[in-house]
Amino acid sequence: MKSLIALAATTAVILAAPAIASAQSLSPTTVYGSLGYANASIDDLNLGSIQGRLGARFGQYVAIEGEVAGGVKEDSIAVTPALSVDFKVKSQLAVYAVGFLPVNPQFDLLARVGYGHSEIEASGAGATASADGDSWNYGVGGQYFFDEKNGVRVDYTRHDFKDSSDDADVWAVAYTRKF
Repeated sequence: MKSLIALAATTAVILAAPAIASAQSLSPTTVYGSLGYANASIDDLNLGSIQGRLGARFGQYVAIEGEVAGGVKEDSIAVTPALSVDFKVKSQLAVYAVGFLPVNPQFDLLARVGYGHSEIEASGAGATASADGDSWNYGVGGQYFFDEKNGVRVDYTRHDFKDSSDDADVWAVAYTRKF
């Protein structure tokens, strides 16, 4: 009985070895980064940020990526005819699990889910205040590579803030580079 189990285990390893070796040679881990512009729409505000991402793609289908952003475009809300309040993204940090669906060697569809922290600054009438919040983030997008290293990525991400009824719809476009 023991020799039968040993023979079955050995046969399974011998048959599986080429598939495992093939999968590793076809699907290496790659590191990538991106730099781009993101527009966050929160109620009547449209806030712009410079956004950077750094990720590790494990094979063809799964990645982990971190994201950081800082505001570059503010928006205003008129409180009275004489007073308006300016809003700006002060900082945004997030981490995501990303799933890829390779359509061809240059083009991928993607979906991502993660957790983030955002801080927004408001200023008006000589005073400045900031508010922050944690959010569950999820979205979809696509990326196209012009060659083996350089490409462009477009995506949409929804930020559902935990302690607020305000949510953000974020559209981003970025230059992407594989390292």
